[in-house]
Amino acid sequence: MKQAPDLSKSEAIRDKSQSPWGARKKVLYLITKATYGGAQRYVFDLATHLPREKFEPIVAFGERGKLVEMLESANIPTKHIPFLGRDIALISDIASFFQILVLFWRVRPDVVHLNSSKAASLGALAARILLVPQIIFTVHGWPFKEERGLLIRKLIYFLSWHTAILSHVTIVVSKIDETLGKQMWRLSKKITYIPIGIQKPDFVSRNEAWEFIKGHTILQEAREGWPRFVTIAELTRNKGLRYAVEAAAELKSQGIEFVHIVFGDGELRADLEKTIREFDVVDRVFLAGFIPEASTYLPAFDLFILPSIKEGMPYVLLEAVAAGLPIVTTTAVNPEFVEQAQHVRAVSPADPQALAEAIIETMRDRSETELFPAKAQYPLDEMIEKTVMLYRTAPRLRGQEAGR
Repeated sequence: MKQAPDLSKSEAIRDKSQSPWGARKKVLYLITKATYGGAQRYVFDLATHLPREKFEPIVAFGERGKLVEMLESANIPTKHIPFLGRDIALISDIASFFQILVLFWRVRPDVVHLNSSKAASLGALAARILLVPQIIFTVHGWPFKEERGLLIRKLIYFLSWHTAILSHVTIVVSKIDETLGKQMWRLSKKITYIPIGIQKPDFVSRNEAWEFIKGHTILQEAREGWPRFVTIAELTRNKGLRYAVEAAAELKSQGIEFVHIVFGDGELRADLEKTIREFDVVDRVFLAGFIPEASTYLPAFDLFILPSIKEGMPYVLLEAVAAGLPIVTTTAVNPEFVEQAQHVRAVSPADPQALAEAIIETMRDRSETELFPAKAQYPLDEMIEKTVMLYRTAPRLRGQEAGR
């Protein structure tokens, strides 16, 4: 892991990096699930790149997963909150709130950085009660954008607004979410857009990557010489993978040769397998399951597809750009990325016909022999620097009215 740069700008800023007692500032990250997705990667990157001479990172979580192992390997302290889960459950939510309250009381953090809706909602209230000096909330896609019943969406909207009101600063990683956040009552001055950043993956060569993929038992039937599409995503409804399957069926009906390989696992795996059979694309679409460091194998492919119906700004798109792949995605992703990155087509979500047409057009444009020139879109150092500046300078609203 690349060492974080010294982000000090002046003696005055260095002074603000210290807690009132002269020690390093304690930054406590709170997240619902310690599995490994975009929010978890965000927490890992921040926690492992903080300047250690000025900050002491701690990560608290509910559901155990890969993130815990990665943090422990990086010598980052972790705290388990047993009752904290994603689903709404009154008794366990009350229990988890008091566990969070006790944790904050014992750790006495200078900064609480909240991630994921459930943990953020409970954590913001607990942090306010204990007068935590700085409360920062990162939105990885506003949850009220999801397709739900009207009453549920209104409840989620209220909880999102309430969390942001209780926080001193709300970070958004997408221009769409910045616009939505600033439209919410009394939040316009609290919303800060900080694009996510990455370190360029250590890509495997095209031939070596494809040999690895062919050796995976699920992919043994993959056709040699056909164009290769790839998706890296958790198998959840928000990723819109059903529409990619339907688009694959449309391409197959037109006699277009291709294989589409999906890296990732999740709750919808069985449903997607059924959908693949129903649309008769078992010879075209392959669910490869979770593969560690899947992005390193991107050079094996010709096109990256992400058909999300609800999104913030996914890391995998930045990795696809770094690998030189053209991209077909949807307007659910950060519009700034779509405007700035080259060779990206974004269509309306949940539209398999438009998705299929965009794939055909993109493959016509793509060189048959070379990847597109890779360009770094958002460096990790820039994301770390801007976030650390918030830790140092975020307004301390203790005792002040929340919306000011």
